[in-house]
Amino acid sequence: MIKKLFFILFPILIYAQDNADLYPPDSLTIAYHTKWTKNHYKERIAAFKEDPLKFGDIVFIGNSITEGGKNWSEKFNLPNVRNRGISGDVTDGVLKRLGEIIYFKPKAVFLLIGINDLFNLYYQKQIPSAKYVGENILKIAHIIKQKSPSTLVYVQTLLPTDKDFMQNNIDQVNAIVKAQHDDDIFQLIDLNKAFSDEQGFLKKELSEDGTHLNKKGYELWITTEKDILKALPVTLKDPRLNPIKAIALDQTQPEDSSFSLNQS
Repeated sequence: MIKKLFFILFPILIYAQDNADLYPPDSLTIAYHTKWTKNHYKERIAAFKEDPLKFGDIVFIGNSITEGGKNWSEKFNLPNVRNRGISGDVTDGVLKRLGEIIYFKPKAVFLLIGINDLFNLYYQKQIPSAKYVGENILKIAHIIKQKSPSTLVYVQTLLPTDKDFMQNNIDQVNAIVKAQHDDDIFQLIDLNKAFSDEQGFLKKELSEDGTHLNKKGYELWITTEKDILKALPVTLKDPRLNPIKAIALDQTQPEDSSFSLNQS
């Protein structure tokens, strides 16, 4: 009886012990975050700790465009569609918060990140290049797939804006992601195409400020992806219920991945 109880409780004990390791520490600073984002990042991480993911969830991860979607389950009329958007976040910020994804092994992850990197590249000139942003997006996808092979990864192309100075860099990032697209690693969803007008800018009716989405913008997003979500496979047994596997998984660190890009 005691042995049986041990194996039931062991994964729970592991999670309770290492919960802090699944999330970035308060001391972490992301170099490319603004002062406001540095504080908001900590607030959102604290909220994620209070309401952690569950095995088999569907996760939308990104920046303010994702966070602004609020309750994704209501939008898609599906259970367990979780919001992991952080306003102001950049690709480096997402790379530092993949521990929760890797541990809980969601059914699917939908990634949309990089537009704040490009605003930084233009205004603050801290982000090295559009190439850096594109490669970080690919790195995120590869790390998730490497550490959680059962998770289906969907990379969404960067949305357009209404700003001339952003268009070239957005196109560069999206071209990098498309060139490295590998169905064994991630599926590509070309949101940019769906949201662009004839000149390649964000359709005016989808936004109030030329970057963030309004109600019509989110409705188009849902329409574009609802069939994908509804077609996702039934969740299988949680592999973390094997205590030996749980130990091994908890010891992995996403930022230490030996990821490399094929330079073609």
